Amino acid sequence: MKFVRFLLFPFAIVYDLVTTFRNICFDVGVFKQTSFKIPIIVVGNLSVGGTGKTPQIEYLIRLLKDDYKTVVLSRGYGRKTKKFVLLNDSHTAEEVGDEPLQYFKKFKKIAVAVDANRVAGISKLITDVSPEVFLLDDAYQHRKVKGSLSIVLTKYDDLFTDDFLLPTGNLRESSRGVKRADLIIVTKCPYNISESTRKSIHEKLRKFDKTIFFTTISYNKQTSGSTSIFIEDLKKYEILLITGIANPTSLLTFLHDHKVNFTHCKFPDHHHFTNRDIQNINEQFDQLTSNKKLMLTTEKDYVRLENRIQELSFLGIETSFLSEKEAFDTMIKNHIQ
Repeated sequence: MKFVRFLLFPFAIVYDLVTTFRNICFDVGVFKQTSFKIPIIVVGNLSVGGTGKTPQIEYLIRLLKDDYKTVVLSRGYGRKTKKFVLLNDSHTAEEVGDEPLQYFKKFKKIAVAVDANRVAGISKLITDVSPEVFLLDDAYQHRKVKGSLSIVLTKYDDLFTDDFLLPTGNLRESSRGVKRADLIIVTKCPYNISESTRKSIHEKLRKFDKTIFFTTISYNKQTSGSTSIFIEDLKKYEILLITGIANPTSLLTFLHDHKVNFTHCKFPDHHHFTNRDIQNINEQFDQLTSNKKLMLTTEKDYVRLENRIQELSFLGIETSFLSEKEAFDTMIKNHIQ
């Protein structure tokens, strides 16, 4: 696969030229950007998937929802509907996308909407919902909206500085694009990341002259869904693990570290599970021989599977700051006030 990507290097050069030209057109005003008076916080990345945008959006929701009328706007990746949708209790993941549905089900004090046309979506929400702050999920490259604060995420062991453009690498645009960001969050760090590793990452990112934060993924102490089991008791079960996310490595490492015995049933990111997929999953689960067995998935996959698989549980996650949490929170709230 790496050799094939290397052969595609000339296409990466062309891709760089196209994305750079597009960015220049936005920078100089050839392509129109729309600004709004309401604070718009953009969360995104330079690479394709797997940097932890969903838990970071959820962190911001928790931070803001009690003090500000908060609206999350997403394009609703992979949904089968078109145009604008304001989520309600009747919507499914196929209609609005898995991440927006997860936000809606998890947080009742906020509004969640999907629209590929972010400018039109924001304008409609301002009229219909009267928000005090917008959170734009995965919109860093959607430059038709000029965000008031932009956050770029990069995974600690897969920094954008060490990557290359598609299709040779995984970058959506050149690392030069980080100049538009207000701050960088290095995500999915080990909770015990060494000071020397932090310094090394700071050195790689220093030339961009951005405020840098470090976060890790914290797993809930027990499963949710059909069965509630404490993490330390999972090793007593034989588990079928189902994932359809971009990068399940952190979850696999977590389960291995807790000596959990599991079989991994892996699907692509944002996978639309077919009836055949469900049948295969149930067959694999039936083949497990233990008297104590569990079907486990991610929270994002759970919203797509909860009505299709009986006795399904999930392991929830949250973003946690390794340090300077108060500084980050203050920066966000000061921006809105």
